[in-house]
Amino acid sequence: MSHDLRMTGKEETVDRQFVSALARGLEILRCFQPGKAYLTNADLARDTGLPKPTVSRLTHTLKKLGYLDYSEAMGKYMLASGVLGLGYSMLANLDVRNLARPAMQELAEYSRVSVAIGVRDRLGMIYVETCRSSARVTLRLDVGSRIPIATTSMGKALICGMPDDERDAVLDEIRKADKENWPRIKADTEKAFRDYETLGFCIALGEWQPEIRAVGVPLVGVRGEKQMAFNCGGPAYLLPHDKLETDLGPRLVALVRDVEKQMGRA
Repeated sequence: MSHDLRMTGKEETVDRQFVSALARGLEILRCFQPGKAYLTNADLARDTGLPKPTVSRLTHTLKKLGYLDYSEAMGKYMLASGVLGLGYSMLANLDVRNLARPAMQELAEYSRVSVAIGVRDRLGMIYVETCRSSARVTLRLDVGSRIPIATTSMGKALICGMPDDERDAVLDEIRKADKENWPRIKADTEKAFRDYETLGFCIALGEWQPEIRAVGVPLVGVRGEKQMAFNCGGPAYLLPHDKLETDLGPRLVALVRDVEKQMGRA
């Protein structure tokens, strides 16, 4: 399992309200990712670091509750419709998607790339809305896709829009998760802060994937609300730096400010 998804164990020792059994069950569900649709108990034990007997009890319970299915033919578990129901309820209650979608689609067509909204999940960003242009070549990331927070324009924008204490905590988690690349990530993050202060948006020029470029803008909310960020990105050959900085970045800022105004935040 990737480092950012593994439980640290600190929660159990410092928070008396923390229910370990529930957390372990949710860790099991998190193991099912794109490319990992079918997993055995042994796979789940390896990915979570939990003992196999514990994993067996958890998968049995999750299957009984409708969050996992089991394939007798493959001898593996898969996510069940109960998980989809939870995800749909979360998306249906995000008003920002309906408010922003028309302008997102308009910007996607103008730019000939994609425009998306993402929310933070630990050290990743999960797409909750995406609009693509009608161009034949565009970024194929759907709702539910996960991208890293540290090296994408959407993730860096979210970090820039955080309160100082939350930002420091997230950066510390990124440092612990990737000590080898931390000097480069730290320098890149500091540049993102400067870009956000001077331009109002962050730019990614292939830090995540060399062939992808994008701009990102946070949706500035109040403490306690779900933190979100927008991006506009696609193939690098369609997005020279000058176009990102002088055209698409300002357009994305205007889009997000309009959404904030519609939500009563401006």
